[in-house]
Amino acid sequence: MNEPSVNRWQRFGFFRQFKLHLIRLARIKSSPDAVARGVALGVFIGFTPFFGFHILIALLFAVILQQNKIATFVGVWVTNPLTAPFIYALEYEIGRMLLGKPPLGILMFNRELTWNTALQLGLPLGLGSVVLGLPLALISYALTLRLIPWLRQYRIPRWPKSLRKLLPSDSKNGKP
Repeated sequence: MNEPSVNRWQRFGFFRQFKLHLIRLARIKSSPDAVARGVALGVFIGFTPFFGFHILIALLFAVILQQNKIATFVGVWVTNPLTAPFIYALEYEIGRMLLGKPPLGILMFNRELTWNTALQLGLPLGLGSVVLGLPLALISYALTLRLIPWLRQYRIPRWPKSLRKLLPSDSKNGKP
C-alpha cells in the first residue's frame, strides 16, 4: 500500500500536541518573562501528586497569582499519561530516601487503603514532588525565557488539514 509522503512522526498525536503547545506559547501576546513564569508555575503544579486535578489547580493558582493561564496550562502538560508513572515513581523514591523510610512492598497494596498506608505513600510522594518540582520549574523558566523570543522569530508550518490533499486526485471527478 502506497502511503502519502507525510512524515511518520506527524501521524502520532503526542508529537502533534507538543507542536500545538509550542505554537500556543509562541503566539501568546505577553512578554517572554510572563510566559516563562506561567510555564514554571504549570511545571511545578504538574509535578504535584494530584493527577487528574493538575489543570484545575494550575488555573486556580494562575488566577490567584495573576500568571498567564495558557502558559500555565502548557507547563502542566509535562505530566501526562506517558510520563506520570515515571515522574511519580521518581518522586516517591526521592521522598522516601530523604525521609529514611523503607520502600513499600507490593504486599502493602493488597490490603485496604487506610490512613496509615496513605501517609506512608503520600508523605514521600509529596516531599519528592516539591524537591523535584522546584528545580525543574526554575529550569523550565530559564529555558522558556530563552525559547519564546526564538520561537517568535520563526514561522511554524501548519499540519496538513487532510491526507486527501496529499493523495493524487482522479482527473474525472476530482476525488482521490
